Amino acid sequence: MSERFYITTPIYYVNDMPHIGHIYTTVMADIFARYHRLRGAEVRFLTGTDEHGQKIEKAARDQGVQPIELADRVVARYHGLWQALAISHDDFIRTTEARHQRGVAEIIRRITAAGDIFKGEYEGWYLAADEAFIPDSQVKDGRDLESGRPVERLSEPSYFFRLSAYQLRLLDWYRANPDCIRPRSRFNEVVSFVEGGLRDLSISRTSLRWGVPFPGDEAHVVYVWLDALTNYISALGFGSPDAAAYETFWPASMHLVGKDILRFHCVYWPAFLMSAGLPLPQQVFGHGWWLRDDVKMSKSIGNVVRPDALIERFGADAMRFFLAREMTFGQDASFSDEAFLERFNADLANALGNTASRTLSMAARYLEGRVPEPSGEGPVPAAATAAVEAYRQHMDAAEPNRALEAAWQLLKVIDGHIQERRPWARAKEGAEGLRDVEATLAVALEGLRVTSLLIEPFMPGIAARLRRQLGLGDGPRRIAEAAVWGRLQVGSTIGAVEPLFPRVDIKAYLEETSMDAPKPETAAAAQPEPLTIERFFETKLVVGTVRQAEPVPKSKKLVRLLVDLGEPELRQLVAGIGERYEAAALVGRQIVVVANLKPAKLMGVESRGMLLAANVDGAPFLLSPDAEVPPGTRVS
Repeated sequence: MSERFYITTPIYYVNDMPHIGHIYTTVMADIFARYHRLRGAEVRFLTGTDEHGQKIEKAARDQGVQPIELADRVVARYHGLWQALAISHDDFIRTTEARHQRGVAEIIRRITAAGDIFKGEYEGWYLAADEAFIPDSQVKDGRDLESGRPVERLSEPSYFFRLSAYQLRLLDWYRANPDCIRPRSRFNEVVSFVEGGLRDLSISRTSLRWGVPFPGDEAHVVYVWLDALTNYISALGFGSPDAAAYETFWPASMHLVGKDILRFHCVYWPAFLMSAGLPLPQQVFGHGWWLRDDVKMSKSIGNVVRPDALIERFGADAMRFFLAREMTFGQDASFSDEAFLERFNADLANALGNTASRTLSMAARYLEGRVPEPSGEGPVPAAATAAVEAYRQHMDAAEPNRALEAAWQLLKVIDGHIQERRPWARAKEGAEGLRDVEATLAVALEGLRVTSLLIEPFMPGIAARLRRQLGLGDGPRRIAEAAVWGRLQVGSTIGAVEPLFPRVDIKAYLEETSMDAPKPETAAAAQPEPLTIERFFETKLVVGTVRQAEPVPKSKKLVRLLVDLGEPELRQLVAGIGERYEAAALVGRQIVVVANLKPAKLMGVESRGMLLAANVDGAPFLLSPDAEVPPGTRVS
């Protein structure tokens, strides 16, 4: 029987669009899923969306739509983003699905049968932002001490879960399984919280309607965390006629979550499972936060990062690498364009890109593109063996940043070996020199093959490109192959050589994308006669949501869009953005549209408006609101 590995992300709220926090968690889960597939494990990777609760109900009401409409829009964005980032999830669960609601009903049935649910009246401080009641000790001056957000005093009929009855059982579980919560600092935090005592938990609401009806009492809906946490088993078929996946993959190998929702996963979730008589997850890993200016990113502060421009400009693999390499897994880290670009140049353009390019280019020039037989002696084979062993240890210990350090140490040795042996000079020294060139490039090429396997979980697209350049096929791969020296086929031909990561001029890029205002004297010289406010408002600018998008036939640039402007019918636009944006990825995106232009035809297709985009060296960057707003909202 093969090893099984079940990894999950949290399910993400649909009251707002995905940002760097969602991207980070999902990319890291994908990296672990891909690594375990390379190990030969049978992997199940789950992500999805949390579509119930007060926040979603309120956000939909504010936008004048039904909650399911808002959910559908945001889910479309998630699907597009996960495709762009090469996320290899096996399943995507939505809490509005029937299979999920069956799972919720079944776990409540079991908890009820265990005698752990009772009805009462709840009064307490309610934090709407987290959809959770919080203890009196955590409230001061009407605000939650941890988040600073306002709270309200709420009283309503409620069903309760006897969480207090599970304090000792939880503590016993933690102590018997010290790796069940990682990193260790999070383990200590959770144990301390539980040792302080647990209150029974309200698990239903009558004050909202958007949720799973409480079994046997539809005046209540299920509390969002009992609803949401059950996704990890409902997605496997728990509560449904076909529960084969549940029998195969549960318990989860790793729940990967942000540290801000650790308590729900390490206290409530295992207590629910204990009551229901179900196995507990093997591990909950609480990763750190991405910070901006040393402050946690937050919509309310307005410092949330949505790195669409970096992904579009430099590729998904570069972003995946940065996220994995920059943050020590489990700790906080700061996000900035400057840090991304510095990593891009130093680690990707130089260490990986330059080493691969110079090795492959010299093989093409001096060896006619033929792969020679590598020696097993010298610094590169030894470095490859050491790198593979360190890489495995760090990945198994959930230290992906250190695993990358091991791979880059191998690249450093390959580059140093080339520098020392100077094949470009030896090639001029006749037959003996060419034999030395062959020996040097043989071990460098084989070292790059090993590297291609080590980077695959992190940068699957670049790993595939490197393999193609090495003349390798794209068949089944195992990480064990990296440990076997000499797997390149002697005499085979390398592929076409192309740069993996062209170096970027950081200063020029930052100047291009800077939002700083021009100097007054420059602005004065460049500006035409100022417009009156009345003249400006003759232009009708509105926010629209792209509902359909497709390339215009026989055109490289033009894309036909059907856009929701809050009108009875969708508006057709034609825009020259096809070289920068894939049509399918635009669906669900919000754009700004000039809505009162005269219709025009482009390649025979009528366009009834114009979208707005910034222009950087001829490349369009679409303008969008920084949060979802109702289609048709005026820009003023």
